Amino acid sequence: QVQLVESGGGLVQAGGSLRLSCTASGRTFSSYVMGWFRLAPGKKREFVGYITWNGASTYYANSVKGRFTISRDNAKNTVYLQMNSLKPEDTAVYYCAAESGPFTTLSDNYDYWGQGTQVTVSS
Repeated sequence: QVQLVESGGGLVQAGGSLRLSCTASGRTFSSYVMGWFRLAPGKKREFVGYITWNGASTYYANSVKGRFTISRDNAKNTVYLQMNSLKPEDTAVYYCAAESGPFTTLSDNYDYWGQGTQVTVSS
């Protein structure tokens, strides 16, 4: 069982930056692929990106590529989402998720989810 807790959300102006954190309980954090997703009002949940078990590889949605960076510190059981050059369309609740299988962008394949943290980007 893994419990995930996100933090770091808030209100930021367009062009600004935020860093989200997701801290996991349990001793097997390093065995999970960690993903970030977001859910905006009136829209479907959207894949943002993932990072592999050892942090050697990342993959991003086209909508955030070049602006967002995912990293992880397995010693701290924490994964990060650095968001730069934020746009109003990035406004959403952001969720981290853990997945024990192959790398995937599909939310249904993720086993554990955090409660989400709100990110609001003003124009």
